[in-house]
Amino acid sequence: MQDKLRLTLAQLNPTVGDFAGNIAKAREAHVSAAVAGADMLVLPEMFVTGYQSQDLVLRDAFTLDAMAHVEQLARECDTGPSIGIGAPLLEDGKLYNAYFILKGGKIIATLRKHELPNTHVFDERRLYEHGPIPGPFNLGNIRIGSPICEDAWHMDVPEALAESGAEILIVPNGSPYYRGKFDRRINSMVARVIENDMPLVYLNMVGGQDDQVFDGGSFVLNRGGRLAMQMPLFDEAIAHVDFNRTAQGWEAVEGEKIAHVDEWEQDYRVMLQGLRDYMAKTGFKQVLLGMSGGIDSAIVATIAVDALGPENVRCVMMPSEYTSQASLDDAAEVALKLGCKLDTVSIAEGRAAITNTLAPLFEGMEAGLTEENIQSRLRGLLLMAMSNKFGEMLLTTGNKSEVAVGYATIYGDMAGGYNPIKDLYKMRVFESCRWRNANHRDWMMGPAGEVIPPRIIDKPPTAELRDDQKDSDSLPEYAVLDGILELLVDQDKSVAEIVAAGFDRDVVKRVEHLVFISEYKRFQSAPGPRLTHKAFWLDRRYPMVNRWRDST
Repeated sequence: MQDKLRLTLAQLNPTVGDFAGNIAKAREAHVSAAVAGADMLVLPEMFVTGYQSQDLVLRDAFTLDAMAHVEQLARECDTGPSIGIGAPLLEDGKLYNAYFILKGGKIIATLRKHELPNTHVFDERRLYEHGPIPGPFNLGNIRIGSPICEDAWHMDVPEALAESGAEILIVPNGSPYYRGKFDRRINSMVARVIENDMPLVYLNMVGGQDDQVFDGGSFVLNRGGRLAMQMPLFDEAIAHVDFNRTAQGWEAVEGEKIAHVDEWEQDYRVMLQGLRDYMAKTGFKQVLLGMSGGIDSAIVATIAVDALGPENVRCVMMPSEYTSQASLDDAAEVALKLGCKLDTVSIAEGRAAITNTLAPLFEGMEAGLTEENIQSRLRGLLLMAMSNKFGEMLLTTGNKSEVAVGYATIYGDMAGGYNPIKDLYKMRVFESCRWRNANHRDWMMGPAGEVIPPRIIDKPPTAELRDDQKDSDSLPEYAVLDGILELLVDQDKSVAEIVAAGFDRDVVKRVEHLVFISEYKRFQSAPGPRLTHKAFWLDRRYPMVNRWRDST
C-alpha cells in the first residue's frame, strides 16, 4: 500500500481568455512537479480560462476551445505526475464549472461544481448548472476528494466525499480578496477538517482580473485543523507538500508557513497588483494622471510608480487661476520624489475660449457649479487627448468617499480607464499615504522613503475650482462622512441604526440622498480594485432611477 504522497501546488496568475498562455504556465508547473518527484500537480479553479470569465463562458466556442486545451494538456503531459486543473465543461447542452484530473495522456476524472455562489461578485447560478455531488478519484491507491471552491464552504460536499472514502481533500479555488477574507477562508476550512477528520489542501490563484484581485495565500491543514504549510499572499509560487500515511490517517509534513502582513499592506498590494495586472493583461505599458497637489492624486501617482516604474508614469499639472502656489509646489515635489515625469499645462486659455463661447447663452446668469465643472471637464479633455496621443492609459483619482456621494465631475475628473483607489475611503487614503511613507517592499518599483510630503496629508482637501474652496464646504468632515458611508454602504444599515450609532439624522439623510442620486455616475465610472465586500460594481448593484428613501 502506498504510504507517501507528494503534491505540487501551483499558485499561479492566469489571464482570462489566454488559453495558450495559461496552458504554458501549467506545463511549466508540471515540469517542476516532475523534477520534484510529485505524484500530482494541483492547479486552481477555472485556470484554463482564467477567472472570472463572466458571460464569455456562455459562448459555446469559448468553452469548447477551453476543453480542447485541457485535452491538449493531457496529451502533452502524458508521463509524470497527474494534473488537476479547472476549466468549463459543456456536456449534453449543460454548462458546468469543472475540475479535470489528467493522467497518462487522458482525462481520468471530471468533477462538476455542486455549490454555485450567487452573492457579492459571483453569478454562477446564472452561468452554470449544479453538478452532482462528486465522489473521490483515485490517485494510485489513495482516495482524493476535490470539492471545488464554494463546495468546501458548505458541509454537504466534503461530508459526502468523506462518506465515499476520501482520505485527503484538495480544494481548488478562485477566491478574490476583500479585507478580512483570509480569516473567513481558513476558519471555514478548519471546520471542514474537523467535521471530516482528514487533512485539507486549499489552493488559491493570484493576480488581478478587472476589479478583482486573487490573493493566493494557499495552505495545508492537518487533522484537528492544525496548519501544516502556508504559501505567500499575492505572489506566484510553486510549493511541494509531502504526506505520510499514519495509523490515524494521512498527515502532511510541516513546511514553510509564510506569515501574513497587516491589512494596510494587503490593501496597498491589492491596489498596486490590480493596476499592474490590468495594464499587463490589456496591453498598456504606461499611464498618465492629473496631478493636483492633493492627497488623492499623490497616492495614485505613488501606486502607479510602484506598480509600473517611474519611467512609465506621466503626471500632468493643469493649473487655473484658483490653483495655489502650494499646490504647484506639492505636485512638483511628489513627482520629484517619485522620479516620474511632470508636465504643466494651463487650462486658462481653453477655459476663456469655452466661457466666451457660452457667454451669449449664459448672459445674466450667475457663475456657479457649471463654471466649476467646465474646469474639471476641460482637464479631462486635455488628459484624454494626451492619453490618445501618447498611448498612455489615463488613471482617475477619486476615492470611495467621493465616488459614493458623487463629489466628482462626470466626463471630467472621472474620465479615465482605471481608478486604483476607487474602493478606498478618504480616511484610509490618509493612512495609506502614511503607511507607504514608512514602508517599502521588494514588489514596489518606486523609491523607498517619504514620497508623499506630510503637508499634503495634513492640509484641508480642496478641489480648487473657486476661491478659498474646501471639500468641507460641500460635504461633512471626512471622518463623519466615512463613518456614515461604512454603515450605509458597506453594512446596509438603516437610517435609524446609523443615527443610533451617534450620527446626526439630517446629515445621514443628506448623505443617503447623495449616494442614491449618484448611481448614474458610478455606472459610468472607471473600474478599480475591490478592497471590501461592498465595492461599487458587482458587489453593490442599485438602480439608477430610484425614488425610495429610508423613512426610519
